[in-house]
Amino acid sequence: MGVLLFLGFFALLLLGAPIAIAIGVPTFLVIWAAELGTPVIAPNFFAGIAKFPLLAIPLFILAGFILERCGISLRIIRFANLLVGRRRGGLAIVAIGVCVFFGGVSGSGPADAAAIGAILIPAMYAQGYSKGYSAALIASAGSTAIIVPPSIALIIYGAITNTSVPALFAAGAIPGFIAGLSLLIPAIWIARKKGYGSEQEGDDTDESIWQAFKESFWGLLAPVIILGGLYGGIFTPTEAAVVAVFYSLLLGFVIYRSLSLKSAYQILVDASQASAIVMLIVAFAGLFSWAGSTIGILDSLANMLMGVSDNEWVVLIAIQLLIFIGGMLIDAISIFYIFLPIFLPIMSHFGWDPVWFGVVMTLNLAIGQFTPPVAVNLYVTTQLANIRLEETFKAVWPMVVAMLIALMVVIMFPQLSLFIPTILGLI
Repeated sequence: MGVLLFLGFFALLLLGAPIAIAIGVPTFLVIWAAELGTPVIAPNFFAGIAKFPLLAIPLFILAGFILERCGISLRIIRFANLLVGRRRGGLAIVAIGVCVFFGGVSGSGPADAAAIGAILIPAMYAQGYSKGYSAALIASAGSTAIIVPPSIALIIYGAITNTSVPALFAAGAIPGFIAGLSLLIPAIWIARKKGYGSEQEGDDTDESIWQAFKESFWGLLAPVIILGGLYGGIFTPTEAAVVAVFYSLLLGFVIYRSLSLKSAYQILVDASQASAIVMLIVAFAGLFSWAGSTIGILDSLANMLMGVSDNEWVVLIAIQLLIFIGGMLIDAISIFYIFLPIFLPIMSHFGWDPVWFGVVMTLNLAIGQFTPPVAVNLYVTTQLANIRLEETFKAVWPMVVAMLIALMVVIMFPQLSLFIPTILGLI
């Protein structure tokens, strides 16, 4: 039954089936073949998504859509470009910085890559950057959105492991910043080596910078309000998502007046579609995990991993390698539901902090978002750049190596993840 479950999943995945179908079909077959009782499908399907913390996911997705459509990203990019963009390789710095910042609102790697890429890829190409490099850079920088708070991936991890989501959000701040810094090194080196960008003449006086700051101020304030209220104990992660939606609506309709009822309706449609895809995967993945646990295959895999070595570092490296390979093929949500039930007894056995492990796992999965062959972020940015995925391969590998180094730093120094939640009293 275990072979049928996992072999069926990977077979459908390789055949190009949507991820929800690849997860759901073998799960239904195993439940039927193992006589687990088909009536259990409906309640387990519902139980997978009927969790209060998961309500934050569609709300953060909606807030991200509203903020992107009301022009926040364009204003922040203009402000950042005036600060650092007027030098060789400057737009590369702007791209990384804005992606990390916007990730503090959207919580989704593909959404971050799409919102920033739609504006910056044409601008970078106009300044002489290759489309392949531009797409690779924004895809990699956009992946930090699932590390920096608020993160949809960390919400999923917290729901599965019963770990404090505010603690996870706080723990992701420093590693997310480190991930962004790690990308600056290859990004600037490649840009200067290839001669991308140019020294620009333009209005970058204190007055123009101050004007750009005033125009982007309300957008810059968004993550401060959301995360400040969250860490200050004013509201829960789900309530923070509600605040994010109302604040983004306030910006769109009152402050910037860039939204209309017609555009708001389209935003609701687009956000509903994006949320439905995510929640469908969550529901099927939860059922997959339940079936695997019931037939005992997950316990067997956990015992096999612990049998690799008595040394916890060897086991940890084996787990990270498995996550890295899985992240290249499958989305982060599916990875959490499929592999976390295997990892939980191992975490307990070695006494690993669940907050630290959640950040490490999420950072590893972020790398998978822009690592070929699947690379969901690369798919988004190559579509925006109107190029083939293969044209980004040469440029993306230095980014992968840089993020892997950042991952090793976070693994070796757990306090980088645990410092902020500890001083805030969240753990």
